Amino acid sequence: MNAVAVQQRPVGDLLREWRRHRRLSQLDLASGAEISTRHLSFMESGRSQPSRDMILRLAEYLDIPLRERNQLLISAGFAPAYRERALADPALASVQDTMRLLLRGLEPYPALVVDRHWHLVDCNLATQRLLAGLAAHWLQPPVNVLKLSLHPSGLAPRIRNLPVWRAHLLERLRRQVDATQDSELMALLAELHRYPGTESPQTHTNDAIAVPMELELDGIVLSMLSTTTVFGTPMDITLAELALEAFVPADAATAQHLQQLAAG
Repeated sequence: MNAVAVQQRPVGDLLREWRRHRRLSQLDLASGAEISTRHLSFMESGRSQPSRDMILRLAEYLDIPLRERNQLLISAGFAPAYRERALADPALASVQDTMRLLLRGLEPYPALVVDRHWHLVDCNLATQRLLAGLAAHWLQPPVNVLKLSLHPSGLAPRIRNLPVWRAHLLERLRRQVDATQDSELMALLAELHRYPGTESPQTHTNDAIAVPMELELDGIVLSMLSTTTVFGTPMDITLAELALEAFVPADAATAQHLQQLAAG
């Protein structure tokens, strides 16, 4: 949803849409935000215009992403509350330095930074070693790491537990779509579902944190667990939408082989 489209919709409509999406009644939201149900009803119907502080209070309780909080404010005629800057902005030079330091510090284990739409922002040498041999077009920016992972001409043929890993990634993306209602993420989820193999019943695990990716490299199967670190700050959209994805060994043999690859 772009800012122009948001300006054409009353802020009350947007608040009601987010409340319903979070599966809350007016009483639930009013109680949580410590306002009267009548006041909330008037705001949603357009009979009362919410203040800037009221919008931010409701958005906080609804756990609305920062980008969408700005859209609510714009819809109500207020200036955005949260900054958004390109990562190349000189003011974020220290952020880029920190990201590179973290990526290097995770060697010899693969690690990468992605934006809110899963585009590759940066990665370390260990990640590059795992991507060696892929068709050149997969590594041309912008690289979408979910497409790269699950497409039959990407990494998918190398992933030995592809049904489980695919189900894990799709579930993560579904949760992200549910949290943000981002149209580009919705389109990405739909595209991934069109890849071969997703038409079969999904394989789920009880503990998504413990789902390994089993990747074959030069005849050796590496078993790695993924971890996610966010850079978000309460006032900056750019940082809030970045995430560092690191892959740590799930067994001693994988750790040893990754160390050997780095040394060789």
